[in-house]
Amino acid sequence: MSELVNARKTGMNFRRQLLATASAIALIGSLYGAGGAKAADDDSDRPSVWIELGGQLSRMSEGQETFAPAFPDSPPRPSIFSPSQKFEGLPPYSVDETGKISFEPTGSDWVLSASVRYGRSSSNKHVVQQTHPAAFIVTKSGIPSPSFAPDQPLAAHFADTRVQNDESHLVLDFQAGKDVGLGMFGGRGSSVLNLGVRFAQFNSKSNISLKSDPDWHFSYKYAYGFKLPLYQPYHSNLAHLSAARSFRGIGPSLSWNGAAPIAGSSQSSEVSFDWGVNAAILFGRQRANVNHEETGRYHGKKYHAGYHVTLYHPTPVNVHRTKTVIVPNIGGFAGASWRIQNFKVSAGYRADLFFGAMDGGIDATKKENVGFYGPFASVSVGLGG
Repeated sequence: MSELVNARKTGMNFRRQLLATASAIALIGSLYGAGGAKAADDDSDRPSVWIELGGQLSRMSEGQETFAPAFPDSPPRPSIFSPSQKFEGLPPYSVDETGKISFEPTGSDWVLSASVRYGRSSSNKHVVQQTHPAAFIVTKSGIPSPSFAPDQPLAAHFADTRVQNDESHLVLDFQAGKDVGLGMFGGRGSSVLNLGVRFAQFNSKSNISLKSDPDWHFSYKYAYGFKLPLYQPYHSNLAHLSAARSFRGIGPSLSWNGAAPIAGSSQSSEVSFDWGVNAAILFGRQRANVNHEETGRYHGKKYHAGYHVTLYHPTPVNVHRTKTVIVPNIGGFAGASWRIQNFKVSAGYRADLFFGAMDGGIDATKKENVGFYGPFASVSVGLGG
C-alpha cells in the first residue's frame, strides 16, 4: 500500500515539474518573441537614407619651393629686412564644405554612401619694407656748413614683395560597407567596413613679384676741407614668378568606421563616441607650369637720369612638367555625436594626408605632401524607414 502511495506522489511531482518546465519555456519563448518583434520594429523604424552636411576648419600642410633669386652680380636683398620667403607660403587654413548621403536598405546590414569634401582659399600680400634716410649735410672739418643747402635723398633702401596665392581641393568617395559588428558594444554600436573608390583633385596658383634697392647711398668727395655730395648710385633688383600646379587621381579605398554608445537610449536620445580610419591608393597625373625671370641693374650718376647697366639677366625660365604618379593616402577621425530619433549632430577632429601629391618645385621636380587636418562639425537627417 505504501509503495502505491509513493508511486502516486512521484507521478504527481513529475507532472508538476513537467508543467513548470513547459511554462518556463513558454514564458521565455514569449519574451524572446516580443524582443525579436521589438528589434524588428526598431529595424523597420530605422531611417533608410541619411543626409549629412557639415564643414571643417582645415590646417593645410601643402608646400612648395620658395622663390629666392640670388642676383650674384649685384648686392642681394637688404639684410635689414625680412626675407621674401617669409611671405610666399600658400594660405595656411581653409574652410571646407562636406556632404554625404548614405543608403541603408531595410533589413540589411549593408550601407551604400557617396561623400564630397571641397575647399578653397586665397591670400594676397603686399609687403613694403624701406628705410627713411636723412638729407646729406655738407661739412667742413666735421662741422656742418651753413653755406650749402642739405642734399635731399632721392631714394632709400627698400624691399617690395607682392604675393598672390590661390588653392582648391576636392575629394569624392563612393563606398559600399557592411556592419561587421564583431560583437562590439553589446549590439547597440556599429562597426562598418567599407570598400570603394576615391577621387582627389588639388590645384594651386602663385604669382610672386620681388623688387629691391639693396645699396642706395650718397657718394661724396673731399675738396678744400669740405665733404661734398656727388651722386646717389643704387642697384635695382626685379624678379617675377608665376606657377600653376595640379594633381588629379583616382583609386581604390578602404575605411573602417565605428560608433560606441556612451549614454542614453536609441529610443530617445543617445550620445556616442565615433571613430574611423581610411586608406587609399590614387593613380593620377601631376602637373607643374612654372615661369620666372630676374633682372639686376646698376644705376649710377644722377638718380633717374636714365643711365644704368644691366648686370644680371639670365634667360627667362619656362618649365612645363607632367608626370604619372602613385599617391598613397591615409587618414582618420575621432569625435562624438548626439542623436535624437532621425536627427544627429556630430563634432570631432579629422586628418587626411596625401603623400607626394603635388610637384612644388620651380626648376626641377620636388614632391610635396598635401594634408588637411582640423576640427569638423556636421548635421545629419534621416529619411524613410
